[in-house]
Amino acid sequence: MVSVGTVVWLASELMFFAALFAMYFTLRAASPEMWATETEKLNVPFALINTIILVSSSFSCQLGVFRAEDLKPRRTGGLFNLKEWGMVEWFVLTFILGAIFVSVQAYEYTELIAHGIALNSNAYGSVFYMTTGFHGLHVAGGLIAFLLIIGRALIARKLGHYEATGAIVVSYYWHFVDVVWIALFAIIYFLK
Repeated sequence: MVSVGTVVWLASELMFFAALFAMYFTLRAASPEMWATETEKLNVPFALINTIILVSSSFSCQLGVFRAEDLKPRRTGGLFNLKEWGMVEWFVLTFILGAIFVSVQAYEYTELIAHGIALNSNAYGSVFYMTTGFHGLHVAGGLIAFLLIIGRALIARKLGHYEATGAIVVSYYWHFVDVVWIALFAIIYFLK
């Protein structure tokens, strides 16, 4: 039931982001000259590195899910023996990568504000910060979910199917957030 409920909820989130994409394309069609000048201020290589960080977190998340499915909560070997990592270690790595993504995005915001792109500067600034900002809030929500799953795994004496299901549905959400970012990144940073 939890998995089905999560998928239904993610479908509603998909509609939310579809509305943001529709807003982006509508404003872009109404002011193409603004998009031509404002997109030149974006630091594409910087955003690409940040995208790679976020996408790599999907891989570490999935490795954590595999360990959760094996009911292996924590590592059984040394810290640098990745083959022996459990769900907790992979989810901690995922959390770190996600936190780096959000931090770099916040830094990018400060750089763009210094270049005159603010939420209230024009239509481009508004749509840029709304789309990427709502995505950033979703990433932050995913980070909180990872902390809850990690905490539950550390408190539980033994990782059972209940805890594994929680880890799996958090991964659904995380993969969704990553796929949405890939679409946002492609549209905002490459479609000029």
